[in-house]
Amino acid sequence: MKDRHPEDWYPHDYVLRYLTDLFPRFLRPNHLTLFRIIMTPVVVWLLFFEEYRIGVPLFFLVASTDALDGTLARTRGQITAWGAFWDPVADKILISLTVLLIVVQHINIYLGLLVIFVELVINTGALVRKRHGAVQHANVWGKIKMALQTAGVMALLISLWLGVDLFIDISTGTFSLAIVFAIISLFTYGI
Repeated sequence: MKDRHPEDWYPHDYVLRYLTDLFPRFLRPNHLTLFRIIMTPVVVWLLFFEEYRIGVPLFFLVASTDALDGTLARTRGQITAWGAFWDPVADKILISLTVLLIVVQHINIYLGLLVIFVELVINTGALVRKRHGAVQHANVWGKIKMALQTAGVMALLISLWLGVDLFIDISTGTFSLAIVFAIISLFTYGI
């Protein structure tokens, strides 16, 4: 997994490439990453004030840019060092703040703190590698972990938005599985 080139497509790229054709050519992958960074405080603010009617769909929109910016970068050949570093950081900020806000409050404080701790370890490792001149691109385990974390947050948000308690159990299981993939991701990065 370490030798994967950033230009190599992930399985979801083959599906999402058709969606990226809808984006104008002037829209670059880094624009989507920057959009995610800018919109994260708005999403967190809405969720904090329990404005789920607006906050949940906005979270879905902002979180969806995670898959789209990477696919856009790979399919258009627009991979940059800035994007390789900030894309996963933007994801971790969005997920970590949302986890801190809602998972700790509505599921379990220990599960929420464990998710955030693992993200901090991953980010610290990325910063150390960047300081030594190496940009570590996401691997498939990290992608699965991020997808599971996003799914866990989405399941919990749907539960809060629609009042369906079943989604809380689904969210708990999804976060537990995400932690397993996060640990695998850590080891495949050489930590």
